[in-house]
Amino acid sequence: MSEHCLQLDVGNSSAKWRLMEVSADAPLAIVERGTFLIEDQQGLGEIQAAAKQASSVWLSSVAGAEKNARLVSQLSLAEGVQPWFASSTRSFGDLVNSYSDPARMGVDRWLAMVAARSVITQRCCVIDAGSALTIDWINRTGQHEGGYIIPGPALMERALLLDTDKVRFDEAPDYQLAPGTSTAEAVRHGIALAQAGAVELALRVARFDEANDRVIFTGGAGQMLADLTGHSDSYSQDLVFEGLQLVASKG
Repeated sequence: MSEHCLQLDVGNSSAKWRLMEVSADAPLAIVERGTFLIEDQQGLGEIQAAAKQASSVWLSSVAGAEKNARLVSQLSLAEGVQPWFASSTRSFGDLVNSYSDPARMGVDRWLAMVAARSVITQRCCVIDAGSALTIDWINRTGQHEGGYIIPGPALMERALLLDTDKVRFDEAPDYQLAPGTSTAEAVRHGIALAQAGAVELALRVARFDEANDRVIFTGGAGQMLADLTGHSDSYSQDLVFEGLQLVASKG
């Protein structure tokens, strides 16, 4: 008999979720998935409908305690279903956290590395391109070598709009590396250049070896960034969820 597990990747303003069917004699299967915009309640009905089917709920969250409590309350979980929150730890398997206080590492970064390490034994660069762009290195033995946290595309654009009066446009996002010939293009292409340039420089500083090292991208802007940097086949949509699955299953 199968059961359902609701898995959430919660940021400060939105949550990605997927409902998984799990059973003892069958592989995991995604039943449905979606996004919930926390601040304006968009998608609340869909995630509540998914939560009603769940016998377990697992969360990766970088939101504060108050937002987490509000989100759990809004899910209207069935009686007896207690949400489980993942946390960053000192180690998982042979993956070793570099932080002196592991709990201070964003859990989404940690889970992405857990998932990457489970399938990649070479030295690896894990790039999560979401609200923030995070770049993390894992060496061959599983030691986290450190990383970078950079504002993501939306944060970069918001900063320009907040602090400049004449940077205004209505065109849809289109991130390319060619010089822009309008304000919208100049901003979006400039952001693309900054994001791709950060990745390329991080790879260069760490002496990335194309023959022996691996790079893996995830996050909402991950495929775009993988394409811009010539790593189109290195994108994994559900890396954080896969890490959450691994950690929760052994927790």
